[in-house]
Amino acid sequence: MRHDHTRPEGDSWAERHEVWQTGRLEPARARLPERRERFATPGDLDVDPVYGPWSVDDPGEVAARIGLPGEPPYTRGIHPTGYRSRPWTMRMFAGFGSAEDTNARFHQLLAAGQTGLSVAFDMPTLYGYDTDDAEADGEFGTCGVAISSLADMEVLLAGLPLDRVSTSMTINSPAAPVWAMYIVAAEKAGVPRARLEGTIQNDILKEFVAQKEYLFPPGPSMRLVTDTIEFGTRELPRWNTVSISGYHIREAGSTAVQELAFTIADGMAYVEAALARGLDVDAFAPRLSFFFNSHSDFFEEIAKFRASRRIWHRLMTERYGAHEERSTWMRFHTQTAGVSLTPQQPLNNLTRVATQALAAILGGTQSLHTDAYDEALAVPTAEAALLALRQQQVIYEETGVASVVDPLGGSWLVESLTDRVEQEVWRYIEEIDRRGGMVAAIAEGYPQHEIADSAYRFQREVDTGDRGIVGLNRHVTDERLAVPVLAVPQGSLERQLERLGRTRRERDAGAVRAALAGLREAAGAPESTGTNLMPHFLRCAAAYATLGEQCRVLRDVFGEYREPVSV
Repeated sequence: MRHDHTRPEGDSWAERHEVWQTGRLEPARARLPERRERFATPGDLDVDPVYGPWSVDDPGEVAARIGLPGEPPYTRGIHPTGYRSRPWTMRMFAGFGSAEDTNARFHQLLAAGQTGLSVAFDMPTLYGYDTDDAEADGEFGTCGVAISSLADMEVLLAGLPLDRVSTSMTINSPAAPVWAMYIVAAEKAGVPRARLEGTIQNDILKEFVAQKEYLFPPGPSMRLVTDTIEFGTRELPRWNTVSISGYHIREAGSTAVQELAFTIADGMAYVEAALARGLDVDAFAPRLSFFFNSHSDFFEEIAKFRASRRIWHRLMTERYGAHEERSTWMRFHTQTAGVSLTPQQPLNNLTRVATQALAAILGGTQSLHTDAYDEALAVPTAEAALLALRQQQVIYEETGVASVVDPLGGSWLVESLTDRVEQEVWRYIEEIDRRGGMVAAIAEGYPQHEIADSAYRFQREVDTGDRGIVGLNRHVTDERLAVPVLAVPQGSLERQLERLGRTRRERDAGAVRAALAGLREAAGAPESTGTNLMPHFLRCAAAYATLGEQCRVLRDVFGEYREPVSV
């Protein structure tokens, strides 16, 4: 019996799809029911059993609409050669204990083939406290490295090729003084600031939305971000002064669509603040970068990354009048989803991380961090961090996915999901516009409530078993796998406290008082005076004023933020 697999002449693909549904799909479902009534992404987008030309608007125009790599609207990537010329930056997040401990880890990772540094700071540093502050008790070095002064930064960076590798620093409220310490330490090591390359996260709006590591109210917090954008535009042409971060929004429980929408809305707020400062959009926009999460729904994540470039290009050209091509690029770093890792059956996390990394690569990321399998338990051990790096290297060297630019471009599923993600993001942007912009929306609690609702829905699906997590509510075993976890080395705290005490004793006390007084006066000046605080942070750093001393001045002047009670 011969089967004719060609399309019946005269039938449209939509008509053929309808015939297939009634003649093939429904009888098959009657014989063998599907395992759930509705298939959907974690972002609650319906997933059809099959995709084809009927799944997209103007199927004949798909190729024209998505374009080619390196051409607007950059759906297929911002570079014509993709990874054929060079790989994405392989950047492992590292930081624990003292500056000596983390410096040793950085040297190990660079020797293993890592191509960029990424600094995690401990909780006292993230909140602007010195290691010996009463508020820091018990928190030294447990989730990152402790940096209390320039002396710590000098040890952290000792022997690292700062003129050849880029450095990412994940810090927000005290980002400006910590960045100043990095700049001064690099210059003392002989690397001029104009040659420094890297990123300071510095995204305070996502702190109010999701991560909650804020210090000052929104107004002065935005001033600090704008100061760094202005200073970096003029003095550090190779530095990304803000990494607009959706990662933590996703970790807080948002959907993929919400992650993208709220991150882009944060980016819009920073662009508008810089424009209000009088900066030219094409002067600063090329150095804006983004930071996204790569979660477990493979195709939804790829669609999110592709849609992000299209949306940002449209905003920068149509709304903000950018003319330079680089001003319209959505450049982003990606990290695999820490929240998806489970302490149960932790070796399963290796598979989760590998597929999440592959989604980021197929989505066209410029930089990637892969979580270590033991991160649900503690800061990664050296062995686990090396294995996470090797996952990226295997994908790059052995799978062939880096040989083709946007290899899933033209897939009916991927193009349909890309279109739908984009449409949903624009709906959020329109709603945020209606509320007066992202800063106003945050003050109302709008994105916070949206994320909370999504997090509740997802967790309820897990708790009821509607959404399966292997090892947690599927394929559960009683086996307990002993996984070695990292602990802060003995003597690290004592070494840190000794250096901090010695720094205070040996520095020029008069220079410290003068630098802090200048910072206080400048911080109290109205923003309309054009006073930029970065030169004052640099003077404080060079005088070895501690991070806690500088943040105490800012707390006195700006006040501390307390989130309103939400009911």
